[in-house]
Amino acid sequence: MAEKATKKEKREKIPRQPMAEQEPKVRAKNFDEVPLGYSPEKAIKEAQRCLQCKKPGCVAGCPVEIDIPGFIQLIKEEKFTESIRHIWQKNSLPAVCGRVCPQEIQCEGLCIVGKKGEPVAIGNLERFVADWERENGTGALPPKADPTGKKVAVVGSGPAGLTVAGDLIAKGHEVTVFEAFHKSGGVLVYGIPEFRLPKDIVAQEVNFLERLGVKIECNQVVGRTVTIDELFEEGYQAVFIGVGAGLPVLLDVPGKNLIGIYSANEYLTRSNLMKAYLFPEYDTPIIQGKNVVTLGAGNVAMDSARTALRLGAKNSRIVYRRSRAEVPARGAEVHHAEEEGVEFFFLAAPTKFIGDDKGRVIGMECLKMELGEPDASGRRRPVAIEGSEFELECDLVIVAVGTGANPILTQSTDGLSLNKWGYIDVDDKTAKTTKKGVWAGGDIVTGSATVILAMGAGRIAANSMHDFLTLGW
Repeated sequence: MAEKATKKEKREKIPRQPMAEQEPKVRAKNFDEVPLGYSPEKAIKEAQRCLQCKKPGCVAGCPVEIDIPGFIQLIKEEKFTESIRHIWQKNSLPAVCGRVCPQEIQCEGLCIVGKKGEPVAIGNLERFVADWERENGTGALPPKADPTGKKVAVVGSGPAGLTVAGDLIAKGHEVTVFEAFHKSGGVLVYGIPEFRLPKDIVAQEVNFLERLGVKIECNQVVGRTVTIDELFEEGYQAVFIGVGAGLPVLLDVPGKNLIGIYSANEYLTRSNLMKAYLFPEYDTPIIQGKNVVTLGAGNVAMDSARTALRLGAKNSRIVYRRSRAEVPARGAEVHHAEEEGVEFFFLAAPTKFIGDDKGRVIGMECLKMELGEPDASGRRRPVAIEGSEFELECDLVIVAVGTGANPILTQSTDGLSLNKWGYIDVDDKTAKTTKKGVWAGGDIVTGSATVILAMGAGRIAANSMHDFLTLGW
């Protein structure tokens, strides 16, 4: 007993191991990744903080049910290869999840260690073993089941689609992913900036699936180049729809069509997927504003405002109609934005955009707001304060107030039930749609959400699809 008490005492004295980062003033001028990762020594020390709970809350908080204590124990034992293989049993995108998942409200949010102090840095440890395998591993692949002879089509190569592809290829099915863009990865490549998720990391994760046998066909806009029904005619026995929610939502205020007003979707796609930040190596045009305003306060807004700084903005401001307490972005992203110099204007909303005689935006009029009663989202509704108008100078506005469902695929597919917002209706327990042989998951079902929730939906769909392919509908 004395020995156990001593071990517990030593473990409790180990503080959470911080991850080194680029200095804010330096990183605000480059697109290199901000956090620099753990050394093996730091990873082992952090792993020693884990209590190895018999009923781990962290696993319950993980949408893909990774055995978190199991992979952390292997890190503690310096068995890094075994640790990543342990994660692969549940998650084929660990380098992505370790970087962009909101661990603070999921696995880490339920960590027992966090009840009295800071939780175990589960995301940092997941990132560590994924990076270690990429840099030092043998490249050996996990085992696969014997071929079943069944063919599956996955529409969209974002986190939901890649999860389905990884799960079903491991179960022995033949999987082809159809991607509309010229590169695979979905929102991981067009939506999340290089400084938060390097595209080489995404490419490596996708390559891992290809090495397992997943086929990926880019430049395939399902609903245009081929329909869902035609996929069945070509011999696919099951189809998963994971096309995301990429239709921009724009503000209906005067001046909305002025030059220099972007949707965040277009702005980030130009910078990330089309490499506008590497001009002139890549000749993708993008307006490099000096006084930039981003509307909204989610992760996409943080990505946009921080990208603007790196593209040369003198001032990068975020205007949000609610207070700081209601900000939906991850705390880490808000913290990084503030460190880098992004300014926040809370409780303010635009009423009109102001243009010059050439039709270019030069300013924005806003109203100050106050919070009223909660709305349908559970957050207090912003109410305008009459006579509180003020103006902000701006030569570039990025609208990051949400996205919607793109109707290209759904309008070309008979038999799919949609809700009033155009998202696909599915059975919550199976991800089945109303069309036989078709499943859906991720943002095209829920609206904009997190990477890991999309992956969780992909896991549910993959299990149901496997049952269908082996047992029937």
